[in-house]
Formats: sequence, C-alpha cells, structure tokens
Amino acid sequence: MIATKEPGRSRLRQELPREAEPPHLLGSLARWLWLGVGVLALLLFFSLASDDWFTIVNYCLIAAIATLALNLLSGYTGQISLGLAFFMGLGGYTAALLGGNPPAGPLDPWGLGLPVFIWLPAAGLVAALVGALIGPSALRLRGFYLGIVTLALVFIGNYLFRNLNFITGGPQGRNFPVPAFGGFSLDQQNSILGVALTSGQQYFLLILVVLLLSALFVYNLSRSRVGRAMRAVRDHEVGAAIMGVNLFEVKMGAFVLSSFLAGVAGALYVSYARYVIPDYWSLSLSIQFVAAIIIGGIADVWGSILGAAFVFALPQVIDYFSLLPPSTGGGGLSSGDLNALLYGLLIIVFLLFEPGGVIGLVRRLRPGGPRPQRLGTGASAGAATVKEGGESIEVVDLQQHLPGPGEERGSSGTGAS
Repeated sequence: MIATKEPGRSRLRQELPREAEPPHLLGSLARWLWLGVGVLALLLFFSLASDDWFTIVNYCLIAAIATLALNLLSGYTGQISLGLAFFMGLGGYTAALLGGNPPAGPLDPWGLGLPVFIWLPAAGLVAALVGALIGPSALRLRGFYLGIVTLALVFIGNYLFRNLNFITGGPQGRNFPVPAFGGFSLDQQNSILGVALTSGQQYFLLILVVLLLSALFVYNLSRSRVGRAMRAVRDHEVGAAIMGVNLFEVKMGAFVLSSFLAGVAGALYVSYARYVIPDYWSLSLSIQFVAAIIIGGIADVWGSILGAAFVFALPQVIDYFSLLPPSTGGGGLSSGDLNALLYGLLIIVFLLFEPGGVIGLVRRLRPGGPRPQRLGTGASAGAATVKEGGESIEVVDLQQHLPGPGEERGSSGTGAS
C-alpha cells in the first residue's frame, strides 16, 4: 500500500502486486499450450476411438455434468445432498414424456414427440421447478438433517417412478427419445460436411458441448459475487449473514441451479442409454456422485470432471481390458465390487491426506504450485498468501499490527508522511 498526499487532503492508494491480479482467461503461454494439447487429444480420440471407447467416454461426460451439479450445491455452498438421483430421474422422465413417441396402445407410456430443443432444456427446468418447491422447506435445515431430507427424496422418487406407469413405464421401464436434428437422428450413422459419423461420435459432440457450457457456467459463477457469497455461506453462515449475505437466497439459488444441471444430465443419460428402469435412480447412484466430488476435488470444476472419470469410467475400463481374472465359483471379485472397494479406499485416503482431491494434489505438486503457509511465517511476519478462486489473497494477523503498551497508533506503521 502506497500513501500519497494531494492538496487539501490525504489519500491512500493501494497497488496490488502483479501476482494478486485476477488471471486472464487463457492469458499465459502455458495455458495456450495446454489448450492445444487438449484439442489435439480430443481430435485424435474422435478420429481413432472405437464405439466401445465412445460408450465409456460418453457416460463419463454425462456423469461429469451431474457431478458439477452436486459440486455446485455441496462443494461451493456446503449443503449436504443425497438426492441427486431423484432430480436426474425427474429430468429423464420429463424428456421421455415430451420427446417420446406417442403411445400405440392404451398401456404404452405417454409421449408427445417434441424435438430435442424442447425436451432437453425442459428436463432441466422441471427439475429446477421441483427443486424450487422443495427448497424452502428443506433448506430450513442444515448439515445432517438436510442430508436426511434429500435422502427421503430418493425413496419418494423411487416409489413414484415405479407406479406412474403412464410416464415411466412402471417397474419394467420404458424407451427414451433420441435427439434428432433436422433430417437425421443420433441413433444412426449420418454424414456431416461429407464426413461419416457414427452414433457414438454424434453423441460425443452433443454431450461435450453441454458439458463445456455447464463447466463454463459453474466456473464463471464461482468467480462472481454470487460465488463468493456461496463460499461465505459454506465456510461460516453466521459470518456471512453479518456481512449482509442473504442466506436463504444463496442456498435457494444453489439448490435450483444444481437441480437444473442434474435434470439435464438425467435427460442426456436416458437418451443415450435408450432404456432405463426406475431402480436405476437409487441411493447408490447418489452416493457415487458424492464419492466423485470428494475424490476429484470439492468446489472445483476440473475436480468434478476428474472425479467422474475415477468413479464412473474406471470400472468400465477395467471390464474393457479384462484386468480382473475370471471368477470361478461364488468367491470371485467382480468389477463392481472392485469399484466399490477402490473409491471407498480413495475417499478415506483423500479425506485424511489430501482434502483437495485429485485436482488439489496435482496443483500442489506442479512447479510453482501453491504451498500452505502459517500465520507469522513467510516473506512478511504476520501474513500468509493463499489461493482462493484463482486469486492471491493476503491473510494478515491483525494482532501483530496493534499498538503495544505505551505506543501510539501509527507510531510504528508506514502511513502518510
């Protein structure tokens, strides 16, 4: 901080160090290099991957969208939620009702045959509307009690999904709509600009666009005033309220936005799977997403993507490469069992040794990565530099700057002269 004098008055002018300035989007050469490597990897995968690999990656990208939804509510805002599967199911069956084929008989589930431009955003809107109706009651609670309420949503939804036969098809399930653009449908091979694309490649492009838009939205929201209010509510609700943050509006906004993204993810999942039974939207699915945000990294966009890859793609990769020996009898270890053991172990390891998840470990180990400092150590006594949302923040121990006995205020400081 630099003190200057002007005629008739004194003014303090603060100059931020260069490293404390907000980073520009893709402003450094290293970021452009990483972007080029990522684009090249995507092009190679898109050109050379088989249909089996597209199946694995497409499911992983859909799971990443849902993980972003949960991270927005639990990671950034600190609200425990086990009801993500319920909102994904709402989005899936909204897509089925609006985009499915009209019933051919009295026992067939309903469908209106609307295009993807209607049923995909409507799936998110319906889930958000239900979240807005449930939120005012649920968000009066917090912590363990809020988790119990969202857990109840899963069981209520499972009952409704099993018995609303005209929408869900009942316990046996139903077919779901396929996105169609103009004269071609994504469930068959089509030619775009003279290039023949398989169904998996077309779905990959659609899901990747939705994931990029969702990630960009969550990233920009986290760096905005609303995002800072969310983190304040997560870290200390009383302190946030004292600073003027409207706790209900912040929690409600996070709940509605999370429900919207979960509904979109559910619609994409059922569209790609083509056939889903109500039992899929279970508590086990919600717990998998909780594991994904813990393993990948809480309150981080890249952490959501990495966590989805660990939890949802890893068991399919193990099955694809047949990494497990074939089980003989009833004592063998299946890929599902290995998956449960693996991410259960990873949750314990990361909670104990690296709460920042995989993305926190990567950032800590990279050259020039952030290193935690204690108050009273570092370049200047009584100050520590930490990273919050990509920006450098100086935390100052005010006790070391208070005047001692017999001292006058400002006698030892560097003020205006």
